[in-house]
Amino acid sequence: MATSGAVGEGYSGLNGFVSETEHKIMTDLPAELLEYILCFPVLKHVDICNVSCSCKRLHDVCHGRGKVWGHQYKLRWPRLQKHYRQNECCDWLKEYRTRHTVGLQIRRTVVSISKRFFTEVPCVGQVLGDSFAEIESLGAPEHFCEDELLSILNSDRRKSLTLKYYAKKILYFLRQQNILRSLKMFLEQPAEQQSALEGAVLVDQYCNPLADVSLDGISSQLEEITDKVKKMLRMKNSSHPSLRVTQGDCFAVEDFELERQVVVALNAVLYEQLQYKGNECDYYNPLNSYIHQVLLRRTGIPISLSVLYMTLARKLGVQLEPVNFPNHFLLRWCQHQRGSGDIYDFVYIDAFGKGKQLTAKECEYLIGHQVTADYYSAISTTEVLLRMVGNLLNIGKRGISSLREGNEKSYQLLRDSLDLYLTINPDNVQYLLLQARLYFHLGIWPEKVLDILQHIQALDPSQHGAVGYLVQHTLEHIQHKKHPVEPEVKRRSAAEHVEVQYSVGLIMKHKRSGYNCVIYGWDPKCTMSQEWITTMRVHQLSSGANQPFYNVLVQDGTCRYAAQENLEPHSAPLEIAHPEVGRYFSEFHDSHYVANEELQTRYPEDMAETLGTVRDLYHRLTPSSGQASGQQESPKGPGGSSQDQKSQENKEAMPM
Repeated sequence: MATSGAVGEGYSGLNGFVSETEHKIMTDLPAELLEYILCFPVLKHVDICNVSCSCKRLHDVCHGRGKVWGHQYKLRWPRLQKHYRQNECCDWLKEYRTRHTVGLQIRRTVVSISKRFFTEVPCVGQVLGDSFAEIESLGAPEHFCEDELLSILNSDRRKSLTLKYYAKKILYFLRQQNILRSLKMFLEQPAEQQSALEGAVLVDQYCNPLADVSLDGISSQLEEITDKVKKMLRMKNSSHPSLRVTQGDCFAVEDFELERQVVVALNAVLYEQLQYKGNECDYYNPLNSYIHQVLLRRTGIPISLSVLYMTLARKLGVQLEPVNFPNHFLLRWCQHQRGSGDIYDFVYIDAFGKGKQLTAKECEYLIGHQVTADYYSAISTTEVLLRMVGNLLNIGKRGISSLREGNEKSYQLLRDSLDLYLTINPDNVQYLLLQARLYFHLGIWPEKVLDILQHIQALDPSQHGAVGYLVQHTLEHIQHKKHPVEPEVKRRSAAEHVEVQYSVGLIMKHKRSGYNCVIYGWDPKCTMSQEWITTMRVHQLSSGANQPFYNVLVQDGTCRYAAQENLEPHSAPLEIAHPEVGRYFSEFHDSHYVANEELQTRYPEDMAETLGTVRDLYHRLTPSSGQASGQQESPKGPGGSSQDQKSQENKEAMPM
């Protein structure tokens, strides 16, 4: 950028008179105009650095607290603007440098995790200590880290899959830690100040930390429903006191008939106008427990619909109480003097059953057996959350036990719900033991497993048998990690691998089950236990266990071990939406996945084979290949070796 060029030149008049030439250079311009020029969108931070070094005048214009660096900061990191007040004056150059440094460190951290933990189930909390200590030493705000992780996740959808995989795990972990801190603060509040809705939102946020869920957003949606109920109420009773209630007011209707009018209007809006209902068809779907999904899908289970119903009723002045009824969460509505302990002084509302009102006796018909009076008592917000989290925990266990080959989502749900439950009730021995067993089973964070076991032993010495077994094997695991075994390298050229037809990265279809999947590993023969072979009826296959088996990531989120005779290349390759794809692959390349550096180390000859297979199966030849233009090459078996198909001429003619 020229800083000393002439702004005005001399000119000749009609009489040939030449006026005195006026020379103006850029630095003579007013500071406001220079700032305007230097905020032009095409200029990057490097340009501003160069300009500011050219002379003192421009260096002063580009000072750290000025508009120029403020513009550069906002241009590069627009998501961070919400963290600053409008027209806030701060050292934008310092902010820029700090954010840039944090970004570089975050990317180094993400890359290092891929190399260090490819062979294990990565537990981010276990591995971030040293890396984030370095970031914290910069004194940077936490949202800088989050913004860089989001930048990684929002880059080209098909590329940098491994970087995104670990960035997502780090972001998941960081947000969960913030939510746990909020939950602990929430639990420290006096019981009467705890809101069931706020607790439900915290549970929702913890299990869905990457979703856009906030208490303000949920409350805003409930206000819209409240306005609809008020509109309905106004049609029946234009002088109803609930109509005068504004957002945030603490108000209670004292007259029973006025309460009844609110409940009738609420039922009409919620179940007739908005069509909310209990999800009987897909009861065990975890989405039924997340309040933002209940509002989005207008369906849920008894406890989530009860929290919604109770919150709306209280906004309109009707005080309902949660009831921890077995197998079917309910609300109770006092029909007589408040504070009554007689279960027959209450009507029980079934939010799952469209707001149906039940007597104490009718409640027992819901579950098919009698219960004691204790089950009709009102419970605290903390107990509501324990019930809600307990439901999620059971769904996680149910998902794992119903799948022979495990589901990443079910394991994650079980881990998340255990974290929540033990935050609310940290001394529950049953769930502490379950958490220790889960971590041990997954092979993650053995040091934390020992801490959990030590806590269990202190709480309940009678558990010494189970604790001792886990301690012994956990210590063996820690010792084993100190002397890691080099991963097995599988070369296709080895004689024992001659029957392996397919290679990592290929998109496959299961001939019998019909599922789509991608190969991320293989064995020349089945390596599973005899029990697994018997359970999966491998002996019924034509080649039994004596054939290659493949580790595959399936579209439904499961990881399976499939026999070669049951797989075939997909006729129209497509992306596999599996959460673990990024752990093994760096990119989706139209017809196949590209193995990342770690997977290529395990299978060093597979990528060349994958490229050859993809070329032979899906790519057309160019005219220079010796075949007719546009004619598709006849497919060969992926393990074939036809010389004309392998010729150098054809290789050069088929661009990948």
